[in-house]
Amino acid sequence: MKVLLTGTAGSAGWPEPGCRCASCTALPPAHRRPFGLVVDGAAPPPWTRGRQLTAPDGSRLLYLPRGQAVPSGESARYDLVLIDLLDRPERLGELRRAGLVDAATTVVAVGLDHRVRSEEELARRLRLWGAISVPDGTELDVVPGRAAQEPPGTVRRALLLGGSRSGKSAEAELRLAAEPHVTYVATGPGGEDDGEWAARVRAHRERRPTHWGTAETTDLVAAIRAATGPLLIDGLGTWLAAVFDEHGAWDGDRAPVAGRCDDLVAAWRQAPEPIVAVSDEVGMGVVPMTSSGRAFRDALGRLNERLAAESEYVALVVAGRLVEL
Repeated sequence: MKVLLTGTAGSAGWPEPGCRCASCTALPPAHRRPFGLVVDGAAPPPWTRGRQLTAPDGSRLLYLPRGQAVPSGESARYDLVLIDLLDRPERLGELRRAGLVDAATTVVAVGLDHRVRSEEELARRLRLWGAISVPDGTELDVVPGRAAQEPPGTVRRALLLGGSRSGKSAEAELRLAAEPHVTYVATGPGGEDDGEWAARVRAHRERRPTHWGTAETTDLVAAIRAATGPLLIDGLGTWLAAVFDEHGAWDGDRAPVAGRCDDLVAAWRQAPEPIVAVSDEVGMGVVPMTSSGRAFRDALGRLNERLAAESEYVALVVAGRLVEL
C-alpha cells in the first residue's frame, strides 16, 4: 500500500488563517495544509467501517480523526495509523491495549494545528507517545507485518517538580498518555471531609484516561516493587505529609521519616517498571515560621534531590512550561 499525505493539518490548516494565537503567528502561511490522503492513487480512499482500509497485499490502515472513537470488535493489528494525537492521546494507549497497535506499527500524527504551541513541542510529545509527524507531501510505503524497529533508550524514572498550579500533574499525565497500561498512585486523602480538596481530586480523576488503574496508598515501596506496568505517583509532597502523620513526626521523633525516605529511594533505584513522579519544589518559597514546617520543607527538599540523582529525567514545570534539569 502506498499512502500519500497531501496535507497533515486540521481542517483550517496550521497556521489557521486570521488566527493571532502564539502558535499560528510563529509559522509561515500554509506551513501545514489541511489533511488530505491518497491511497494507491485513490482520493478519497475506499474506506471500510470506521475509516479502516485493508489493501490487497494485506496491509492495514486506520485513520482516527478528531472525535472518533477507537474501533471496537477488531482483533487484527494495523500497519499504519493516522491519528489526531492532539485530541485525546490516550486513544493511542487504547489501541495498544487492544493489540491493534504494536512496536511494528507506524503511528503518524495528523490533524495538527494550534492546539500545540510549536513544532518543537509537538516533536517532544510525539517522542513520549511513540509516534512521528511527517511533512506535507510525504509518501509512505506500508508493508504488512514490517519488522519492529529497535526501541529507543527508555526513561525508566522521571521526576517532575513544580510549585502549586504549575501544571506538573498535567505534564506527568501527558508523558504516559499513550501507554496501554498505567497505574495512577494517589498518595493524598480522598477529601471526604474537605469539599475543596475533594473537588481537586475529582478534577484529577476526570482528566485521566478511563482505562488507567488507580491505587490509593502511602506504601510507595510496595507499589513500586509490585509494579507490572508504568506508574504515575502524584505526589511526593502529600506522601511525605502522610508519613509525618503516621509517625507523629511533626513535633516528635523524625528518624522514622528519614527511614521511610531511605526505603523509597532504594525502591526507586531498583524500579522494575517506568515511573513518573510529581513533587513540590519547596526551595523557592518563604522560610516556614514553625519548626515542623521547616522540618517538612527540608525533608522534601532532600528527598527531591536524592530521587533526582537516581532519575534519567528531571524537569521543573513553571506556568505549564518545562525547564529540563
